[in-house]
Amino acid sequence: MFQVSLSQESVQAQSTYLCLDWKRATKVCPLKANFWDSIRSGSNRTSLNTPEDEEPLPQEFVLTERTQPDGTVEEIVFSSGGDVDVYDLQALCDKVGWPRRPPSKVATALKNSYMVATLHAINRSSGSEGNDRKQLIGMARATSDHAFNATIWDVLVDPSYQGRGLGKALIEQMIRALLQRDIGNITLFADDKVVDFYRNLGFEPDPQGIKGMFWYPRY
Repeated sequence: MFQVSLSQESVQAQSTYLCLDWKRATKVCPLKANFWDSIRSGSNRTSLNTPEDEEPLPQEFVLTERTQPDGTVEEIVFSSGGDVDVYDLQALCDKVGWPRRPPSKVATALKNSYMVATLHAINRSSGSEGNDRKQLIGMARATSDHAFNATIWDVLVDPSYQGRGLGKALIEQMIRALLQRDIGNITLFADDKVVDFYRNLGFEPDPQGIKGMFWYPRY
């Protein structure tokens, strides 16, 4: 299961703080300042040529396409437009074994996110135009200060679609979309079992000894 963060009650102490390492992730330019200096100054920012003050439009495109044994064509579509039905997301969370959260809070979290990226499986049958079946199979979201920093949360992929590189593609496309918005410091929290997954995508665990800290109510 591709997992970054769950609800408050399920985030554990062994979670590792990770920051995107530009040397590995973009191969554009090395870090010229230490981690905290880069956050203060924004010196990590590596824009993908988006004109200043112009907000990139949400992206939607086909990641993969294949013909099923029954002749239907399955497309896996990536979108950064945040089109998520709360109850579809709840069903997806059930599939990966995540604890249920109040739908109203989930809706608020999605609404207040800086970016919500999704993967949908769309099955098209020849001769049945307009009867396409669309299913949410993956999601990740990011919060941000809209200038320098973003944190990725709630990464999940339907178990029946895992093992096809879709989790990797989801994060890579989300990073690219954040870069297009000139967000230069991208972080997340990962359970021990997926640290290597994110390391291979260019994230660096606990950069310069920086640790993620959690506060919990004492009641």
